[in-house]
Amino acid sequence: MSALRLPWRAAGGLATVATGAARAVAAPVLAPVGQVARAHVVRTCPVPVDLDAVTAVGDEVDDPDGIDVEPVWSRARALYASGVHPALQLCIRHRGEVVVDRAIGYARGVRPGRPIDPDTAVPATTVTPINLFSAGKAVTALVMCLLEEHGHVDLDEPVATYVPAFACHGKERITVRQVLTHRAGVPALPAHALDLDLLADPDVVRDLLCDLRPSAVIGGPPAYHALTGGFIAEAVARAATGRSLRDLLVDHVKAPLGLRWFDFGVRHDDAALVATNVCSGLPIVPPLSFVFDRLLGMPWDEAVRWSNDERFVTGVVPSGNVIVTARDTATFYQCLLDGGALDGTRVVSSATIDRARRADLPTIDLDRRILLPLQYGTGFMLGTSTISLYGWNHPRAFGHLGLANSFTWADPDRELVVALLTTGKAVLGTHVGALLGLIAQIHRTFPVAAASTR
Repeated sequence: MSALRLPWRAAGGLATVATGAARAVAAPVLAPVGQVARAHVVRTCPVPVDLDAVTAVGDEVDDPDGIDVEPVWSRARALYASGVHPALQLCIRHRGEVVVDRAIGYARGVRPGRPIDPDTAVPATTVTPINLFSAGKAVTALVMCLLEEHGHVDLDEPVATYVPAFACHGKERITVRQVLTHRAGVPALPAHALDLDLLADPDVVRDLLCDLRPSAVIGGPPAYHALTGGFIAEAVARAATGRSLRDLLVDHVKAPLGLRWFDFGVRHDDAALVATNVCSGLPIVPPLSFVFDRLLGMPWDEAVRWSNDERFVTGVVPSGNVIVTARDTATFYQCLLDGGALDGTRVVSSATIDRARRADLPTIDLDRRILLPLQYGTGFMLGTSTISLYGWNHPRAFGHLGLANSFTWADPDRELVVALLTTGKAVLGTHVGALLGLIAQIHRTFPVAAASTR
């Protein structure tokens, strides 16, 4: 294990942090305190003048096609410099090679409106674990697809086939696939269920799910299931196999791919290593706050505070707490891009991946809760031939967005995998232009491969 040495301009001399990152560079010059005070109004974090001083670089290779990745990283630096994200990780794989694996910022100890304390601020590295939030839904769905591949579950069977009590209140025909494609009609838990102590008990969660009454049209247009879908998947998996999604993920994905993190939550001993999420950007006010309160079941800022609670960080919240690094996430998507095998290890069949990537509906519909036009596969948000989460004209791309600026996807036409993980939870703010610029730069830098056939 190498050591990342960051010489801080403060009493105490050199601070050495043990990491798996390959290298980092010189000392940060901290933003003036006056800038910190003004940033507090718009919820941005102080940003060092010298960005190289808070940059860590992992194991990268030159792009096999001679593509220059520095314009992409320049856009990522601009996103960090917006002050919205205390930490950012970016891993890009092109034609199977890791051409970008970098982190910038601070994993812990930096918050909007406060000066950086070099004695408590912990630099982010390429091995810092970060929560995927909703981008973990793709991971949960893949595990469910594996259960189908192994004959434990039929995704087109009703949930009630595996959890008979789920059939009450008109839910008897809801299929497992409808749950994974946000068309089950049960998008939200009741307010009293949003208790981390309750959600830690699988039997209690199962009973809460069984008692749900549909609040959207079953089988109709998608209505994003922020938390319910993952918990229903957990209940089905336990009923069908007697094992938790956490155990199944470890056995079928994490261990075969040799990933360090990539799990639902972390061990209690590792909780302090997980990057802290912060509320940043412009405050969310009505009418936008009504949309997000309804989507999450709680105010946005409360959901972010929830995510830092040790009960959340160490628990199993299948729709929202897969904890990873950008590199491990990119490894997962590379395996899917390569037909389900990586470095000689078969994880999932290519046929299973093809079914998971297949559009659930032939048209792009407005998601009734996110209020965005989206097309879903089985657990994946799909690209389109027009504008999508992954840029313009990415018709075969598949991946998922995570609260709020984390993007994970693979694009077969570009032989590309991207994992962008961020810890500032902002919808609107100074970062929006930089984020769009980064997505656009990735699009320009990695064009459709000449040999690609659609």
